[in-house]
Amino acid sequence: MKAVTGASSQPSAPPPPPHHPHLTPLFARSLPGNPLAHSPDASSPPPLLTPLTQCSLKTRLREYREYCGGSEFCFRNFSSASGMIESPGFPDKYPHNLECSYMILASPLMDITLTFLTFDLENDPLQVGEGDCKYDWLDVWDGLPQVSPLIGRYCGTKIPPEIRSSSALLSLSFHTDMAVAKDGFSARYNMSQKEVSDSFHCSMALGMESGKISDDQISASTTFYDNRWLPRQARLNNDDNAWTPSEDSNKEFIQVDLHFLKVLTGIATQGAVSKETQKSYFVTSFKLEVSTNGEDWMVYRHGKNHKIFHANTDPAEVVLNRVPQPVLARFVRIRPQTWKNGIALRFELYGCQITDAPCSELQGMLSGLLPDSQISASSSRDMVWSPATARLVASRSGWFPASVQPIAGEEWLQVDLGVPKTVRGVITQGARGTDTESGATGDNRAFVRKYKVAYSVTGKDWNFVIDSKTSMPKIFEGNLHYDTPELRHFDEVVAQLVRLYPERWSPAGIGMRVEILGCDLPELSTPADTATPTPPTATETTADPMTTTAAIAPPADGLCDFDHGLCGWSHDPSAPLIWSLHSHDLNSYLHLEASLKSQRQRARLLSPVVAADSGPLCLLFSYQLWGEAEGHLNVLLRDNQQDETLLWTLSNDQGPVWREGRTILPRSPKEFQVVMEGFFDHGSRGHIWIDNIHISSGSPLDDCTQPIAAFSPEVTGGGVPVPPLPIHWYYIMAAGGALLLLAAAILLRALCCCRQHLAASKKNQLSVAYHSSSQCFQYANWASSMATPGVEPVLTVRLDSRDRHRTLC
Repeated sequence: MKAVTGASSQPSAPPPPPHHPHLTPLFARSLPGNPLAHSPDASSPPPLLTPLTQCSLKTRLREYREYCGGSEFCFRNFSSASGMIESPGFPDKYPHNLECSYMILASPLMDITLTFLTFDLENDPLQVGEGDCKYDWLDVWDGLPQVSPLIGRYCGTKIPPEIRSSSALLSLSFHTDMAVAKDGFSARYNMSQKEVSDSFHCSMALGMESGKISDDQISASTTFYDNRWLPRQARLNNDDNAWTPSEDSNKEFIQVDLHFLKVLTGIATQGAVSKETQKSYFVTSFKLEVSTNGEDWMVYRHGKNHKIFHANTDPAEVVLNRVPQPVLARFVRIRPQTWKNGIALRFELYGCQITDAPCSELQGMLSGLLPDSQISASSSRDMVWSPATARLVASRSGWFPASVQPIAGEEWLQVDLGVPKTVRGVITQGARGTDTESGATGDNRAFVRKYKVAYSVTGKDWNFVIDSKTSMPKIFEGNLHYDTPELRHFDEVVAQLVRLYPERWSPAGIGMRVEILGCDLPELSTPADTATPTPPTATETTADPMTTTAAIAPPADGLCDFDHGLCGWSHDPSAPLIWSLHSHDLNSYLHLEASLKSQRQRARLLSPVVAADSGPLCLLFSYQLWGEAEGHLNVLLRDNQQDETLLWTLSNDQGPVWREGRTILPRSPKEFQVVMEGFFDHGSRGHIWIDNIHISSGSPLDDCTQPIAAFSPEVTGGGVPVPPLPIHWYYIMAAGGALLLLAAAILLRALCCCRQHLAASKKNQLSVAYHSSSQCFQYANWASSMATPGVEPVLTVRLDSRDRHRTLC
């Protein structure tokens, strides 16, 4: 592979860029044609890895020996923002017997787009389908060659479709034989910043209507004989017929290869009116099938039964079916079940990429960036089921523990991320392979139904992901099929090592492939620079501890709702605990859960640095402080000398409801940070939640003091002191109270006199009716006061003659 150097290209020798530390030990294994390369589908164990070049493999061939002097053009790594890739010798004919490898490496927050400009490789005249290349071909991989999933194999003269990868590594392998040589290919790659929207919804069109999905990615079981109803005509709102099979049968299907694993959330369908006969055709119901490799398929289920999607009632209407439980898939099939007049289908798929969600980058299991040495397990049955085969999608087999009858919770699969990361989810998948130890001849299709997740930074102290409802280790729902992956999110944790403990599994046993989702830790400063400080010279000045982070003046609308991370806030590295992030589409917040390990341990969240002479500012936030663990929530001010001042404090049980906290951040001549601190006195049940932190310069300071209504009347814990009332208000209230007492006495005297007068004029049973809202109602029949709303109730009191001297009040 030849790369054309230029202003935008940055080729490098085989050692990878610094942000991919795991690439070097995998490079030799991933070289196409390398006999030491381990195919994920191979039945033999991966051999030991040793440095190896393609030149040393083929020096017996004179043609290749002559080319070895320029072998750097055949093995290149690129990390620049854009560049050109061309086959060796382009635009002249490429040499024979090449095994070239080319890798594009990007940062985790970048997408890679590869666009082919020219393409001319030796063609197979007997080629049956796409990817059936016998002589010369180009492979494109979603990660390292021979390790990650193969996106496509291309040959001939048809230009491959545009490829867009979000896994931070895209590889190409170029193979030529000893026979015919052609002009080769040229392509341009570009890296673009990944966009994560605050209003993220996994419902974008995946490209049938727009053409983003190429014709080559659409196939079908059969096609109508006149070639006017082809699979490529199955695009939503296409005005030229649709796809129709050779015969109307529920065995027919149309299929889309999305090239990458994606989240499928919806399908829109249309029928069609024939251009030739003007007759209408449409599908009235269909089934959905999904796969990660195009070979192992699962019929989508809702509950225990296959889901039947109800489709169209006319040929033109667009009917959108939401997938009740979004599913991860690369290959999608629609299989019509019923139809009107005949099968005709146009459609669109809806969903998103896994990495479209905040802090959801794939951490290297699928792409191969994590080497085999960082994948381990409690035990493994044999090398076919070793931990190294537990890569999501990329591997056909998977990890299987040694025991034929394992005990729940004792076996585990571990992934070492290399450095501490923010982890917020896992993807699990079952496995398929031959159980060589048991002597079984058929495929062993195994998967894990339920599991727990534990994490650690050091490998010594482990914590389980906790269920916030039970305060116990959370048991995650796993897989229902050996091929279909399942994604599970949880509150963000800081971890370098992640373990999965199977709790329940399929009758075939434990079979598991995984990927870890997360992102890099937020960087406040450069700890490596401060760990071993250099004593200042006579002309140097010592920087303040906070100046490693640029000071900022908070914007007027600086609201942090934690829907997309910490918004510039960060965990205090000196605190023994960290706030965990509960992430959800509807509501995200930070929380602490009481436990024996968190007892008396403080978690501290630091704001971005606020510039000197800013303020006074208003700090508003939402919180929950609940439980018998006697939690404490404090707001402190830390200046650039690390001196702290307590601004706001609250303790004890405030109830499991959201409340609002407010305090004023005074103007300071120094830069400062706001500290949100939480801890528990006891390890029993309880939690502290915080959300919607807003440092505002536009809120009136009168609205920034804590209102009395923020606390319920029964609260006994500490709170924010309320400013005392002016003294003249006490005189006003005392005078008002005296007037009310005097008026009540006069009214009582008048009523009593009135009763005595009426009693004197009656000899027998008397009836008194009047309208009143007096407290005397409590002595009457309360049912009589249940009048129509808005009408004052009427109270009727009947007096016997012997009771004429009794008062009403």
